[in-house]
Amino acid sequence: MAGNTFGKAFRVTTWGESHGTGVGAVIDGCPPGIVLDPAVLQAEMDRRKPGQGGASSPRKEPDKLEILSGIFTPEGEDLPRTTGTPISLAVYNKDAHSKSYDNLRDIFRPGHGDISYLAKYGIRDHRGGGRASARETAARVAAGAVANQVLEQTGISVLAYTVALGGVKITERNFEEITGNRFFCPDAAAAAKMEERVIEVRKQGDTVGGIVEIVADCPAGLGEPVFDKLEAELAHGLMSIGAVKGVEIGAGFKVADMLGSENNDAITPEGFTGNNAGGILAGISNGNEIVVRVAVKPIPSISKKQQSVNLKNDAVTIQVGGRHDISAIPRIIPVCEAMVRLTLVDHLLRHMAIAFPQD
Repeated sequence: MAGNTFGKAFRVTTWGESHGTGVGAVIDGCPPGIVLDPAVLQAEMDRRKPGQGGASSPRKEPDKLEILSGIFTPEGEDLPRTTGTPISLAVYNKDAHSKSYDNLRDIFRPGHGDISYLAKYGIRDHRGGGRASARETAARVAAGAVANQVLEQTGISVLAYTVALGGVKITERNFEEITGNRFFCPDAAAAAKMEERVIEVRKQGDTVGGIVEIVADCPAGLGEPVFDKLEAELAHGLMSIGAVKGVEIGAGFKVADMLGSENNDAITPEGFTGNNAGGILAGISNGNEIVVRVAVKPIPSISKKQQSVNLKNDAVTIQVGGRHDISAIPRIIPVCEAMVRLTLVDHLLRHMAIAFPQD
């Protein structure tokens, strides 16, 4: 299957299916000598794993991350370091209930990739969506955790949080509140309303979507002109997440209603006076905070009856069983961070490879 690799200098290939042996990633291009603390990497995996209540699927996966290659612990040190060779990461599936999907062998689920996968490959894994399942994102989070260890060497940081869920929107951004609720929401009052909304929708057998905002402290100069613009590759990485259906940078779609004099971020000796550009100009970071928002669709697996067709194109009515999230939020939060980290580390290494002339 083509399209399984992301990045040019820091290349990540993910593998695995929802109900297969497991999922994982192979990283090629990670610089040598970077300390990889297994506990730090595992902490990222724990943020994404299912079975944590709220809007999350009840599927119980420990998501224990195993590093199979690409590291070595030097004598006298407690933690392994990267060797510069390919890093192989694996997460084994422990709680897949494939029988829940037996009645879907010949039926296409609305909102899923069943019908498009079959059209492309002539074969599909009906068990939880196979390769198209959100289970694949565990591999992205693992790779993103490694990327973060590289970014920390240069002071680049990435933070994602929920700004809307099920129609409930935040009215303030108090980042101290993010770790105080299950939705990684910077507004405590909005988080409480989101909790109520999720309970309401769960009782209805339905699901909800939302909006995630990602911010990154990033130095000026990262990105490439024309086709490899930084915002283009950020959009590419984030849009490759199955539940994401829209991306906006900075002021986003609001710029359509602005005048040039309103949209331009004035420049003073102290820096920019605003950030409608979202930290990126002409495809290259300008030193301002990078700001990206993604629109997250409702989970398509719902227990309500839906109309569809089977392999014979006969009309059928289905109810999707199994264990599913009510919303991709909050588990998509670390996935969004991972894709931004992977994009930034790739451009960081590409930037470092440039030989600047010296006076």
